[in-house]
Amino acid sequence: MKIGMILDAPYPIDPRVTNEAMALINSGNEIFLFCLSYNKTFKKNEVINGINVVRFYCSRITYKLSALAYTFPFYKWIMSKKIKRFIKESNVEVLHIHDLQIASSVFDANSFFNLNITLDLHENRPEIMKFYKHVNSFSGKLFISAFKWKLAEEKYCKMATSVVVVTDLAKRELVNRIKISEEKVIVFSNSVSKSFYSNFKLNNQIIKKYSDSFVLLYLGNTSKRRGLETVLKSMPKIVKSISNFKLVIVGSSSFDKELIKTAKNYNISKYVDFEGWKSEDLFPSYIKAAELGISPLHSNLHHDTTYANKLFQYMSLGCPVLCSDVKAQKALLETYNVGLLFRAENSSDLTEKLFKLYLNSRLRKKMSKNCINAIENHLNNEIISKKLVKYYD
Repeated sequence: MKIGMILDAPYPIDPRVTNEAMALINSGNEIFLFCLSYNKTFKKNEVINGINVVRFYCSRITYKLSALAYTFPFYKWIMSKKIKRFIKESNVEVLHIHDLQIASSVFDANSFFNLNITLDLHENRPEIMKFYKHVNSFSGKLFISAFKWKLAEEKYCKMATSVVVVTDLAKRELVNRIKISEEKVIVFSNSVSKSFYSNFKLNNQIIKKYSDSFVLLYLGNTSKRRGLETVLKSMPKIVKSISNFKLVIVGSSSFDKELIKTAKNYNISKYVDFEGWKSEDLFPSYIKAAELGISPLHSNLHHDTTYANKLFQYMSLGCPVLCSDVKAQKALLETYNVGLLFRAENSSDLTEKLFKLYLNSRLRKKMSKNCINAIENHLNNEIISKKLVKYYD
């Protein structure tokens, strides 16, 4: 089957898109991926990991209009024309939308073709938008309505042939709220492919840099809701007892200035490495250099019903995790015993749980084995993708 995936972002970036596409290719399907380039010079057509990547130019102004996708129709009109061209030229048989912001454009374009559509919700976008900086700005409050995005989500979930979500909790929330059939909703978690943890090269510079440190690793976006302030606030007490402690942050956001300021205020800057964004092929080296991985998410409806990619990346290489007790993370840790939970936004509880793991190397080793077992036997992409593959079959 020729499946047309629609992504309103550059590619390759999103591992979820790659993992789904690879699973469907391995089961005998062809994938044609519509994606964007913000640069005027780009490769229009390229094959990456068997995926037929088809790029379309998108100006920065058009990109910014995506935030207004459900306020004004301009973004829908612009993208709909590109998607029509993509459908005609690639001759795809079904459509698979990656996330809500481009859904209106796809449904508009598809009115000329009447193909079956899968709507893949990477996250609870209407809920998480409430925490975005641009949404909370003066102009954002005037023109961007999370409520309208929620109405759009409900509308397009009902119109879609099938819906894909990240967790069983997200499925339950969506089915209860929108009153759609459970059979219509497929769960595909943000897991890792086997190649991530079995086919990588270690960067010796990274390993050597942290060889004498007890590393607590954070991978990913560093915005306020991700909870790194909680970690920084716990550190004055931690470094008094663990002199070689190091918090390594691989990722960034516009909130970094605040995090750097907080580290200075607590006089812990020398114990924190802000590494910035790094290529994913360096992630295994950072994970191998770490004793623990952390995901200190704040509690909200979005975080309660989704998994961060970093959890599976940590686990796949045997790195025990320290997580805030948001519902999805709590369920994962309690099911597989791969780390410890602390109360979200509670630095004292985080400190207590970190010391428990630091002082008990036997517990860390046991959890490390549990991490590898969980990924190998339950949570890698080949296993996670079975329901999605079965649906397309």
